[in-house]
Amino acid sequence: MGLFSGRRPTDLGVRDGRLKPMPDTPNAVGSQTQSPTHAIAPLAYRTTREAAMAALARIVAAMSGVTIIVQEADYLYAEFESAWMGFIDDVEFHLPAGERVVHVRSASRLGSSDLGVNRRRVEAIRARLAAAGV
Repeated sequence: MGLFSGRRPTDLGVRDGRLKPMPDTPNAVGSQTQSPTHAIAPLAYRTTREAAMAALARIVAAMSGVTIIVQEADYLYAEFESAWMGFIDDVEFHLPAGERVVHVRSASRLGSSDLGVNRRRVEAIRARLAAAGV
């Protein structure tokens, strides 16, 4: 881990069908918030939940600086470390049963601004899922 990795949060995961709320800082995005600063659309898929999770896990695992921490049938948690100074972003995905969406939360552990990194990452994952026909 880098100089600015911070401590791994102990309060991540799905509770009552929801990912952790957004921080007060603008360095995060999530699909389950009403905050205009943080809001991002959930990822959609057309396949089965199992196939969507498998594709999501492959896409995330192939990205730079990633370590997958938890992978379950309906939840994926990964840490992304920046090449510059080792900042860590915690990224979570939840695929609720009966819906064809992936809720996402991507947040920097430290600092205030992420210069749009979390939003760009989620949009890149969205594009790769679409390109994979998921």
